[in-house]
Amino acid sequence: MQVTETNADGLKREFKVVVPAGQIETRTQDRLAEIAKTVKLPGFRPGKVPMKIVRQKYAAAIMGEVLETAVNDGVQSAIGERNLRPAMQPKVEITSYAEGTDLEFAVSLEVLPDITPMDFSTITLEREKAEIPADEVDETLKNLAQRHEASEPVKRAAKDGDIVVIDFLGKQDGIAFPGGSAEDYQLKLGSGTFIPGFEEQLVGKKAGEATVVSVSFPEGYGNAELAGKPAEFEVTVKEVRAAKAADIDDDLAKKVGLDSLDALKTAITDEIGRELNAMGRAKVKRKLLDALAAGHDFQVPSQMVEQEFEAIWKQISQDREQGRVDPSDEGKDEDTLKADYRALAERRVRLGLLLADVGQKNQITVTQDDLNKALIEEARRYPGQEHLVFQYYKSNQEALNGLRAPIFEDKVIDFILELAKVTDVPVSAADLRKDPDEAAPAAEAEAKPKKKAAPKKKAAEKAE
Repeated sequence: MQVTETNADGLKREFKVVVPAGQIETRTQDRLAEIAKTVKLPGFRPGKVPMKIVRQKYAAAIMGEVLETAVNDGVQSAIGERNLRPAMQPKVEITSYAEGTDLEFAVSLEVLPDITPMDFSTITLEREKAEIPADEVDETLKNLAQRHEASEPVKRAAKDGDIVVIDFLGKQDGIAFPGGSAEDYQLKLGSGTFIPGFEEQLVGKKAGEATVVSVSFPEGYGNAELAGKPAEFEVTVKEVRAAKAADIDDDLAKKVGLDSLDALKTAITDEIGRELNAMGRAKVKRKLLDALAAGHDFQVPSQMVEQEFEAIWKQISQDREQGRVDPSDEGKDEDTLKADYRALAERRVRLGLLLADVGQKNQITVTQDDLNKALIEEARRYPGQEHLVFQYYKSNQEALNGLRAPIFEDKVIDFILELAKVTDVPVSAADLRKDPDEAAPAAEAEAKPKKKAAPKKKAAEKAE
């Protein structure tokens, strides 16, 4: 086998590989000999079929296998003899082959760059720290009490904050649509549970009244068949109930699984503290990634950039189809947008390669204990289905790797932060929460285009 390097431009490598016809024939004979040991044909004892007949019957069938093995060996020879580190799967193109002649093919690939990390001790960062506001704990308690409110029937017209018990049937052009009806549904007026305009039209109604509510589904509504279209709901108000928030006492604490009001206050305080610390960490992580991006300009494999760009652009396209557009993207043509997001893809690939290199050179690993903690945290998101979560990750290596990757990244980030000059800066909780793009997990900010963030759960919601 002859391997000749034909191009070594930057990270790109190209090779011409020639496998002599004699080697192809030897591989073919060896494979036919293996088959001959077990082949059964009428008139011959097992293993005694003449090789000429075996070749006539099976040579064409095994040729693809023989050639594939020869190609794989050629690729491995080109890579292994030069200690190359392919960034992605090499591309192979057969340039010449006919039975009885040499096999010639071209191999092209990109290699991972050699990385010299910057001196991390030269990085200067400010990490925002916030005290837990006492009024926030009180506000969380009030919200929790409202979510555990009681209610009682009243003989008056419904007003904002009341609970109405209703039957409803939704129609478009006089025809009922799937999922548009319910009986004895308890709806709190002013909660924003239903589509805009629905709840407002029930204010002033009394028990026993029937009405028709006219609304239009939002453009970005989840059901595309209803999105942006008008509808009418036939509604019967069966009962009006006045809501009363639960008392903030030990009984409220017990409703969320805690022993006392003091224990509840402690749990809320701890949760707010964890939230603020996580936001502070996310912000300093984003600043660190910005500093790392500015401090490194090594070449990155174009194939990896293209793959990352395709993933980002796919998400962008899906968001646009659903009416979600980042405000900073408005007014830009598609070519400009693609250029912006391709730059984001290149930045992310470069940072990913850098963090992987730092982790490898400093023996940073994800331990089984790290994975177990992450699995437990993931399982807690699905109460009552924990065993299914564990089973899923146990049987899905790709999903487990997806869980491992952010743990590894965070451990590398922690390692670099220990070397950098980080100064804690006191700020208010409100200021710490500003700028949701930076407060979002940094890996997400790097991985995906900016989107409108979902509202964060308050501490009381997590306590429940």
